[in-house]
Amino acid sequence: MQWRLARFRHHTFLVYAAGVVRDDQGRILLLRHRLWPEYRAWGLPGGYVNAGERLEDGVAREIREETSLEVEVAGPPVRLASGFRYRVEAYYDARVTGGRLELDPAEILEARWCDPDEVPDEMSPCLRPVVLSLFRS
Repeated sequence: MQWRLARFRHHTFLVYAAGVVRDDQGRILLLRHRLWPEYRAWGLPGGYVNAGERLEDGVAREIREETSLEVEVAGPPVRLASGFRYRVEAYYDARVTGGRLELDPAEILEARWCDPDEVPDEMSPCLRPVVLSLFRS
């Protein structure tokens, strides 16, 4: 009963979870998303976590759906972000364990392995510093 009352009285929010997928050279996989505005179309593989889904499982699912890569997500989040109106974000390291990079054309236009100086300009101003900080972690 307490949970139901709390849910009724408080605004709900979405949980977004993304994967920091690195290659052997330490580059990070970035995707150009079809459904995001062109001026901020680049970002990490990820998406919204389903109700009852573990964050780590949501990250692995989203990476698999968008890129066909199988990943292992372990450890605590490498970054948490909050303060958004209806959203909390969690970023996890994800290690490729299988699959081949094949994009879901309904969602993803392009994929790129990036060094810090190659991060595209067409990225959300909120996400860009997050991505750049991940190269140091």
